[in-house]
Amino acid sequence: MELFSPPILWFVIGLVCLLLEFILPGIVIVFFGIGAWIVALLLLLLPMPIEYQLLIFISSSLFLLMALRRNLQKWFFKENADDLLTMQEYVGEKAIVVEAIAGKMPGKVELHGTRWEAEAECEIAVGTPVIVRGKKNLTLLVEPL
Repeated sequence: MELFSPPILWFVIGLVCLLLEFILPGIVIVFFGIGAWIVALLLLLLPMPIEYQLLIFISSSLFLLMALRRNLQKWFFKENADDLLTMQEYVGEKAIVVEAIAGKMPGKVELHGTRWEAEAECEIAVGTPVIVRGKKNLTLLVEPL
């Protein structure tokens, strides 16, 4: 078998994708690595033109991504995605405004060393201490102390 034969190239592409997952975690690139390995395996069984290889690569990668990503995230991160989004533990916490909040125009607050988008019923200047009263998606609802 040649060093640059299509099955070996697809295997190397898959390996690079898997290694990139360690550098850029997010459990996305790994599925493209698996898709590349699927193509490499199929090429060992039967030759096919590059168009079919790309079609199999893209379709298998996207299918695996949509079918398995959420389950793998829960398994690897040991957190329920719903728990991440509730943020109820932040209600009642104090934060500092780092980007002014202009009524319904969101600003940013710093809470436990992390910046969050925040909304309030009134305008709040930078540097003002606020208290978290709730959340709307990933935006904290705050009011001045």
